[in-house]
Amino acid sequence: MKLFGSSGIRGIANKEITPELALKVGLVLGSRKKTAVIGRDPRVSAPMIEHALIAGLTSAGCDVVEIGLVTTPTLAYAARAYECGVMVTASHNPSEYIGIKLWNPDGMAFDSAQQDEIEKAIETEGFTRVPWNLIGKFEEDGNAIRAHMNKIKKLVGNSSLKIVLDCGCGAGGTISPYLLQELGCEVITLNAQPDGHFPARNPEPNDENLSLLKKTVLDFGANLGIAHDGDADRMMAVDEKGNFVSGDELLTIFGFYECGDSKGTVVVPVDTSMMVDDFLKDSKIVRTKVGDVYVAEGIKKFNATYGGEPSGSWIFPKISYCPDGVYAAAKIIEIVKEKKLSELREKLPRYATKRGTLPCENEKKAEFMERVKVKLEPLGEVLDIDGIRVNMETGWVLIRPSGTEAKVRITAEARENVDDIFEMAENIMKEALK
Repeated sequence: MKLFGSSGIRGIANKEITPELALKVGLVLGSRKKTAVIGRDPRVSAPMIEHALIAGLTSAGCDVVEIGLVTTPTLAYAARAYECGVMVTASHNPSEYIGIKLWNPDGMAFDSAQQDEIEKAIETEGFTRVPWNLIGKFEEDGNAIRAHMNKIKKLVGNSSLKIVLDCGCGAGGTISPYLLQELGCEVITLNAQPDGHFPARNPEPNDENLSLLKKTVLDFGANLGIAHDGDADRMMAVDEKGNFVSGDELLTIFGFYECGDSKGTVVVPVDTSMMVDDFLKDSKIVRTKVGDVYVAEGIKKFNATYGGEPSGSWIFPKISYCPDGVYAAAKIIEIVKEKKLSELREKLPRYATKRGTLPCENEKKAEFMERVKVKLEPLGEVLDIDGIRVNMETGWVLIRPSGTEAKVRITAEARENVDDIFEMAENIMKEALK
């Protein structure tokens, strides 16, 4: 039984993620931890799953503190005072989804070994229910948001910029508008009222979903636009000209300002643009499997200064190993205070990218990838931690099997003639499929 993906347990509410499953997760976790802090995003199904988790945790003898409707980074920061943190969220997924994400006290999501232990215990019912007089205590605490805000305010400077903030009707509305106001910004909010139906837009803060934010930045003459997903572990931006800033661009800009003159280490997933390598020439770039938990593990392993994913997850170990879209919002404002975001973008190198897919039956993927690797190895430096990426002088190509569908994805990026690299890789894939 495989419950955990790259972002915890996630699925459609009351179908794949049920109160029964949440109860078992709580029982297993509570049998191993003495204290836990729990929070939720505004999804319609979140209270149901949260209550089932609390029942399981306390039934196993674990003391639980509930901090209510909060962002995931707020929950992860609060976990420092407990043996674990539990967040009920489906992050950027549509409203019908719900999920459970588990956190260590340092803000690191449960790693593969911890996830495997929980899955095995659920399957074998490896948990205990304590006698009535040993049932865990339950308390509520309303101070977590203020504690998170105060920590961020110690790390970033004040600003008087005009900001348009799109919370997407997610949990970001509980903290980001107030934080930015306290930092001195003039804040114009969009969709700041938490609503689990996400009526304004899809929770994922990508270019396609942020048309209102881009328009509002122009209409109000704002210095910057900021957008969150459902639980505000992600943050994306729009520059003062109303243009969406890509994840690779933000990843590079944050890396430049975090590393400064220290020539530090930056951790990114295997599908990240070579823009990062070329612009951060003095920094060490470490690549990991795709998924913020793997990036966080890499940051910890290599004692990195910073890391992130182009999807909008930015991890600053000075505050937590959890992607923190709230801190990232405050940090980008601090950066833009010195120079316009459009001007920062103009300094970044730009390369053509091309993506595609080919069908491949799931049971044949392993053999297919072995054949592809053999054909790609003579072409350049091969990285096979998550799919197969080959770095060449003119660019790179990544061939990576889908984790959910019967197909294989191909991504190519080149300094020039990206079609040539893409077609070369595509032909190799077609040959390997025969």
